Amino acid sequence: MEWTDAIRNGIEYMEEHVTDDITADDVADHVNMSSFYFQKGFSMLCGYTAMEYLRNRRLSLAGADLATNGEKVIDVALKYGYESPDSFAKAFTRFHGMSPSMVQKGDRMIRTFAPLQIEISLKGGYLMNYKIVRKESFTVLGASRRFDYENCKKEIPDFWKEHYANGFGKHVSGMFGINIDERMGHDSFEYLIADIYNPVIDIPKGLVTRTIPAFTWAVFSCDGPMPKALQNVNEKIFSEWLPALKEYEFAAGYCIEMYDDPAKYPKGTLDESYHSEIWIPVKKK
Repeated sequence: MEWTDAIRNGIEYMEEHVTDDITADDVADHVNMSSFYFQKGFSMLCGYTAMEYLRNRRLSLAGADLATNGEKVIDVALKYGYESPDSFAKAFTRFHGMSPSMVQKGDRMIRTFAPLQIEISLKGGYLMNYKIVRKESFTVLGASRRFDYENCKKEIPDFWKEHYANGFGKHVSGMFGINIDERMGHDSFEYLIADIYNPVIDIPKGLVTRTIPAFTWAVFSCDGPMPKALQNVNEKIFSEWLPALKEYEFAAGYCIEMYDDPAKYPKGTLDESYHSEIWIPVKKK
């Protein structure tokens, strides 16, 4: 299945099962794609995670049910997967800005969240600097933590801040940011702040080593101030490169961001010439 078709079919599947107990893994399985890359790509293309989308759709439909169908709050809560009226009321109020009972009275406007329609226009001639490179296995030393796909966007930057605040920067400066989900089918993944491991030194307490297998990688060049340059390329990978990709497909649940030494640039990571890279393992279709 092509990339854009997979995302589109995933949205259709979520709409068909909006009142069922499904996860992002279930959606990825339905479109025959690893959860690792489906969730990453969905977030890049749509601006929120697959489960955020599903939650917003459920709360939008719940608002319509209460406003127009006269249903009981507890019945609507159970219909859209909430175990209690209290948990439903809290989520509903965050989304609509008012309680379910206020909506039932009919004196407030509810918020609408319409189904997504994915339309990607492929344009020839766009510029992406990348190369296909075979790299042998290598070992890294790093700080490791598991993150849920749902909350990783805001939690990973905090992990980096904590890494330096706790003094681990003297052992691992942060040449790499590495996502690992080897089975490519979980709600969470391992993330490493890492450097190349030097086997002649002892492993400091609190740090770990991981061996990255040999792969053929698509290596994308990102030049410009961080984090915008890297974010722009990441978005292009999923909105332009992948939809047009015919020869290769994802090979494994790894994704690596490589950061050049900021000391080499007058303005560090904010320099207009600062260099970083995104590595994605690929294989021939």
